[in-house]
Amino acid sequence: MSETIVWPPSLWAAVTPPATALPRLDGAIAADVVIVGAGLTGLSTALHLARAGVGVAVIEAQAPGWGASGRNNGQVIPNLSKADPDDLVARHGAAGERFVALLRDSASILFDLAREEGIACEAEQTGWIQPAHTSGRMKIAERRVQQWGRRGAPVALLSRAEMSDRLGSDAWHGGWINPTGGHINPLALARRMAAAVIGHGGRIYVESPARAIGRSARGWRVVTSAGEINARGLVLATNAYTGEIVPSLAPDVAREIVPVLSWQMATTPLSDNVRRVVLAGRPAMSDTRGELFFMRYDARHRLVTGGALVSPINGAERLRRLVAARLKRAFPAIGDVRFDYVWNGYIAMTRDYIPRIHRLGPDGYAWAGCNGRAVGLAVALGREFSRALQGVPDSDLALPFAEPDPIPFHALARRVAPLMLWEYKRRDRIDL
Repeated sequence: MSETIVWPPSLWAAVTPPATALPRLDGAIAADVVIVGAGLTGLSTALHLARAGVGVAVIEAQAPGWGASGRNNGQVIPNLSKADPDDLVARHGAAGERFVALLRDSASILFDLAREEGIACEAEQTGWIQPAHTSGRMKIAERRVQQWGRRGAPVALLSRAEMSDRLGSDAWHGGWINPTGGHINPLALARRMAAAVIGHGGRIYVESPARAIGRSARGWRVVTSAGEINARGLVLATNAYTGEIVPSLAPDVAREIVPVLSWQMATTPLSDNVRRVVLAGRPAMSDTRGELFFMRYDARHRLVTGGALVSPINGAERLRRLVAARLKRAFPAIGDVRFDYVWNGYIAMTRDYIPRIHRLGPDGYAWAGCNGRAVGLAVALGREFSRALQGVPDSDLALPFAEPDPIPFHALARRVAPLMLWEYKRRDRIDL
């Protein structure tokens, strides 16, 4: 890919107030910490550092929230998509247990930060629900309620009748809920976090892609076409776009993820009568399918959902038909729906659906592999990277460090990844 990536316009871009005007990097500057990427991770790290009085500079190839951070569904989900707490502890030991605690609290970390900073991002902490699409998948709900409940999360199992009441549909077999979750306007969150960083004395430079990262006499040196930043500390916060703008920037990190195209859609505003039945409590919802069925309301009462495709050709029109039919089957009360917005962007997938967190060197950190759970996790990880850069020892950090683990035959993996949708559909038909 190149610096000329152009994504279709999103709902969030249409409804979010313009961003604060920000400069390009021109010349050489110094900072205590340099952050590459003005998505949710980079902005959260910068905001937590700036609030602590640490001099921080962020460089961004495009604009705050341009990538996945501003193009996602906006669900704030306090867990991972596939890996459960016991899986993380088995892999990472005590650090895994601390990471689980961070995941448990990640939604509240985001909503609390928005409240503290007065960040207007359409935040609704109305809970997150995962319904089971077959009776056998209720085992997933039972396992997750047991494991998260044992670690202090306020989770609850929902019967089929309880799920029907909450969703306004008999299409699911029960499931579970975490009331700390919810949803936000992700682009508004990114733009307002950027403004908060500036308000606390931080610096952000846009349209300034990092060309190279290396060690310098001061610590770290990040070079752009028109300047450079020298700093004691570094955070590489580029996630799905690590290899997309400048492929040589951090190739080992870029090759341990596969950027997968994720499609989002927003209906016309739904009527009061429909909203009294369908997702009546306005939670975020994503079910147990591999071919995810997910949705939430936005502040204008649009249902924001999405879908997946093997081929992007004529994708928007195909998804309009497919997702409209799916909604009508699951929610008879919704009737025919029309979509005003269909957009897409990359999410970063790892082989085992577990994020990768790295120490690049002294006071140098990176992570990649959101696996569709980046919103709450990214903001929470920003807080942890901030703590690490302020000298908190590893034994107190919720950062399970590992070496980069590039995927063999990465270029081929990227080409075949969309075909996995067929396998997900096959598995979804099996009552596991």
